[in-house]
Amino acid sequence: MAAEGAASYCGEMKDQRRNGYGRYIYPNSFFKYEGQWKQGKKHGHGKLLLKDGSYYEGEFVDGEIVGHGLRYWASTGNTYSGQFLFGELHGHGVFHYGNGGRYEGEFSYGMREGHGSLTEKDGETYQGSFHDNKKHGGGKMTFPNGDKFVGDWILDQRQGHGVLQCSDGTVYEGQWRNDMFNGQGCMIHCSGVIYDGLWHNGSPLGQAKTMAIIGPEVIDASLGSVLTFHIQLQTDNGEVSKSERGRLLEITARIKKITLPETSSHESLEATEKQHFSKFGSPSYPLKLVRSASQSLQSVSLVVSKSGHAGPEAVTSHEKKPGLETKDKGGSYCFGLPRLQRSKHGLVTFRNIPLAFLLVPDPQAGQLPEREVERQSARASTEQMEASTSFMVRRSSLLSLHNIDD
Repeated sequence: MAAEGAASYCGEMKDQRRNGYGRYIYPNSFFKYEGQWKQGKKHGHGKLLLKDGSYYEGEFVDGEIVGHGLRYWASTGNTYSGQFLFGELHGHGVFHYGNGGRYEGEFSYGMREGHGSLTEKDGETYQGSFHDNKKHGGGKMTFPNGDKFVGDWILDQRQGHGVLQCSDGTVYEGQWRNDMFNGQGCMIHCSGVIYDGLWHNGSPLGQAKTMAIIGPEVIDASLGSVLTFHIQLQTDNGEVSKSERGRLLEITARIKKITLPETSSHESLEATEKQHFSKFGSPSYPLKLVRSASQSLQSVSLVVSKSGHAGPEAVTSHEKKPGLETKDKGGSYCFGLPRLQRSKHGLVTFRNIPLAFLLVPDPQAGQLPEREVERQSARASTEQMEASTSFMVRRSSLLSLHNIDD
């Protein structure tokens, strides 16, 4: 045993120098070396051990760690196998993290630099360029939930142009900044809604917030009338949301017979106008706020994946039924029922809809199957229309719009 503070060597010598194979204990006893020597310096294959259990085993040149080798860190459980230059990770190598992660690629003086592949402990993978130990340049990220991103990165954040493909079928292609949708971009949502316009911090700037029925407040309708309604999807400032298309809307109505003065020969149709609100407290919209995994949630109650995409609620049965969607000559989409239409550039037109077909029973009467609802609605409205040949239909109280996509 060597005394503390005294170096010791046991091995081959030449010309009074360590030469060939030998074991050397450094004066501070923290380092030990066992391997090849040349002219008194570590040279060739050897193993340098540290007192805490860490070690390097591999090539040495003129006393320096240069070439291929294996490094183990006892405090973290990390290991690296690859190229070294003057003791630094430099060149191509494979780094296994003690927590389960893995990186294979290029290093420069101990930092990830150049092309590489990084796999996190949760299964998230990145393949692409690195700079200063961070994702930087072009790269592809695959998230644990199946979402995939291909595009530009700056210092570990998505920035520039990129494409996000979500596991639910939603696709976003456009500009990114600070790891969120920012700038010009197009999202094709899994529900069928398409938004192609400007984004700010993950939210569409021109998204539809309200639905408005365009036309006169009062409509004259005679027995068996066929009606046409024009709907606008509007932004907060009342402009048409031209950047949006594909939203599925449903239009319905309820009838209430009231007593009018004897001088009037009309009946009035009234109903409580209702707007479908989602759990977010605003008109239902499938393009919700997004964030990166490193940012805190904004004040909305939804589950956001690590990829930054907020998933929508389940679509209705109308979306799931095959063979119901058709396209007329005017480019509008109809899902079997005339009162179901998809929007196009913020506009929806319900054409040639019989008034009786719009009417549905009072909800207080109980829930009925869809076909039975339609049969009873048509029968009830026909019976009431027999009492008069003319109606004053008040649009604002009659019609109810529903956003089917959420």
